[in-house]
Amino acid sequence: MMQPTVTVQIVTYNSAGDIEQCLDAVLRQSYPADNIVVVDNASSDDTTERVRSFSGKYPASITLVENQRNIGFAPAHNQAIRLTSSDYVLVLNPDVTLEADHIDLLVKIMELRPEIGSTTGRLVLQGNPEIIDSTGLVMNRIWRAFDRGAGEPATQWMNSSEVFGVSGAAAMYSRKMIEEISIQGEFFDEDFFAYKEDVDVAWRAGLLGWKAYYCAEAVGLHKRGWKKGSRGSQPLFIRRHSFINRYKMIYKNLSGKRWLRHLPQLFAYEIAVHGYILLREPKVLAAWIDFWRELPRLRAKRGEVREKLHDRR
Repeated sequence: MMQPTVTVQIVTYNSAGDIEQCLDAVLRQSYPADNIVVVDNASSDDTTERVRSFSGKYPASITLVENQRNIGFAPAHNQAIRLTSSDYVLVLNPDVTLEADHIDLLVKIMELRPEIGSTTGRLVLQGNPEIIDSTGLVMNRIWRAFDRGAGEPATQWMNSSEVFGVSGAAAMYSRKMIEEISIQGEFFDEDFFAYKEDVDVAWRAGLLGWKAYYCAEAVGLHKRGWKKGSRGSQPLFIRRHSFINRYKMIYKNLSGKRWLRHLPQLFAYEIAVHGYILLREPKVLAAWIDFWRELPRLRAKRGEVREKLHDRR
């Protein structure tokens, strides 16, 4: 019986300081990747030169795709997904360093339990590995998503379990799930550009019957570029995407009437957050213009999700 195949795909953008360490850890995996794809989103530093130089030192081939402009995290990962046909796809941030058995542990779980379409390991902070970065995703009653366990001692998260979803910083997806839940040929929604595209995938996958799993034994170190307190330093268009993408995924994925019981809590939160943004970051609210402009596409995607749900029943 042939061993399941794995692709590791990394999207870079001015990632020169991280990419070599990331690739080195990928090449040292006890379960070798069949394909390594790096999609660069028009970096202005020497990221691509470092990838080419690194690739020349190792027998494993690395496919480098150089985009002429920054097309975004979600479209670039879809670009990489379409280049390969492996059984599993590991979506990896360039600032993540995996321990050597990471891929092997995740593949074993997914082969043992085919209902699991996505897995993640125990991501800890690179500068402080005793502290959790993410053990998966959790969503609260008003559809705000968080990295589970973030900031807590790693010793509290030593038990593996099912989770709502997995963080796109280091996420293993099965090709079968990718193909089954893709909407309009897109696994990650390309209208998201960046941020919350992994939450959107997790929500859609769960609706369509797929499980997500956290493996505590699989460890990765994450530098995490967007640290607490640095939101104001992010470009305006990134802050707009981070803000509005939550509403896009709610519109596409929320169904039924049970959510109405949380309406008072949701209403209070929305008043507070919009009031805060109006006072502190009013330009972010222009993201609603994009939402209404994209509404026909979002409506079509919502309809396709409903059709897939209907077909499952």
